[in-house]
Order: sequence, then C-alpha cells, then structure tokens
Amino acid sequence: MKARLGAVAAAAALALTLAACGSGQPSATGGGGDSGLKIGIKFDQPGMGLKKGSEYSGFDVDVAKYVAKALGTSEDKITWVQAPSAQRETLIQTGQVDFVVATYSITDARKEKVSFAGPYFIAGQDLLVRADDSSITGPDSLDGKKLCSVTGSTSAQKVKDKYPGVQLQEFGTYSECLPALQTGGVDALTTDDTILAGYAAQEQYKGKFKVVGKPFSQENYGIGLKKGDTALCQKVTDAIKKMVSDGSWQKALDANLGPAGYKPGAGNPPTPAACS
Repeated sequence: MKARLGAVAAAAALALTLAACGSGQPSATGGGGDSGLKIGIKFDQPGMGLKKGSEYSGFDVDVAKYVAKALGTSEDKITWVQAPSAQRETLIQTGQVDFVVATYSITDARKEKVSFAGPYFIAGQDLLVRADDSSITGPDSLDGKKLCSVTGSTSAQKVKDKYPGVQLQEFGTYSECLPALQTGGVDALTTDDTILAGYAAQEQYKGKFKVVGKPFSQENYGIGLKKGDTALCQKVTDAIKKMVSDGSWQKALDANLGPAGYKPGAGNPPTPAACS
C-alpha cells in the first residue's frame, strides 16, 4: 500500500513539474525563453494594438515584441491575448498573461493589484469629434453633450469625476463608439490622444473625425505584470531603456502614429521608474 501511495505521489509531483515547465510563465529571473510568453494587448486600437486576421500591429505591439526578444522569446513564440480595459488586472493576477502592454495607464489604484514597468510612453486624454463639429473645443464645452468611453478606463472615470454635466455612455471597447459618433448617437469620444489619432487615421474614417487637440490629463503608459515580481520588472525596464537608446522606440512611433500626423507630447520618451 505504501509503495502504491509513493508511486501516486511521485506521479503527481512529476505532473506538477511538467505543468510548471510548460506554462509559458516567466521564471523567477524574469525570462520567457523557448517556452514562450502570453502577452495582453488591445485588439481594437489602430496605431497601438490592432488584430486583423492573424496579424497584430501597433506601437504597443512593437514594444511588446521588443521586450519579449530581450527576455529571450522570439516573435513566433508569443501568444497574443486580448486585454480589454476592465479585464487587465484579472488577466495578470490569474496568470492568463505574463504581462500586459495595452495603453495601460499607471495609477495608484492599479498598483495595489499589479506591478508596472515604465512608463514607456506619456499620452494625454483628449476628445474625438465629427470633423464638422465646432461646438466642442475642449472638456469645458461638454456640458449636456453625449460622450462615449469604455467601462473600466481611466478616461471614463476622469470624466465622471470632473465633468458631471456630461451624459457619459460606456461601451465595452472604443471601436464600438465610432459608429455612434459617426451617426450622431454620441457627440464625442474620449480616451488617450494616441488612440484617437489611430482611429482618425483609419481609411474608413479619414476626413470624418478630428482630434480636438486640448489634452486634459497625463497618462503614463506602463507594462503591467504580476505584483511584486521585481525580477521581471527589472528585465522589462532594461528592455524599455534599450529600445529608447537604440532608436527602436522612435522608429516604432513613427511607423504607427506618424501617418496620423501625431506628435508625442512633453516628456517623451520618458525615463522608466525604478522597480519596487
């Protein structure tokens, strides 16, 4: 009986070991390696994170690829996972992703649940309106207007806190706001200027929308990872610094947001904060 129990225990231990080896999670030293990485990105943000068929593009995607390569993981070993705004912390906490690069603003509330490497970019919240609309010139002109944003985003929360006269409509993704804006169902879409520039540059929307150009926040984009994983944080931070210093950061920005005429604001490229 003892021998049989010992065999069962040994088999269970072996199974756990194999499961751990094949999980694709970064090791304690922060490596991805041949086992691959699961990276959370946005699937619906042109210029930042966009999925078209089996192709992924955008500035965040290029940052994620660069970091993965620095961790020893080639592009073909990356599993891309959709990371909607409201689900990012859960994806990280439950191990469904190794890290998230998804226009993810670093906030004190989020730092209670996850850790961040970065910032790797500084954006600002702005407004997208119809090209022929001259009534909205900034956030102070939103009173009584119908404004679209996304559930769980810092953009939606900021509007709730600062502009109570706005009729805020929250959708699951930013791309759902575009048809409503085009048909007059809402008057404006608010989120980071990087995302708005990407939408305005899309072929089907060229000439139909405009970015107001009055940013009213500072959004520090960070790479979200499991809370307390300082080893991985340090490796990711080193990769961000190298991406800036070797010119890859600027090249990726020009390729993805340059066509929209977007110019990064003050503080870019930023210096990542120390990991803690």
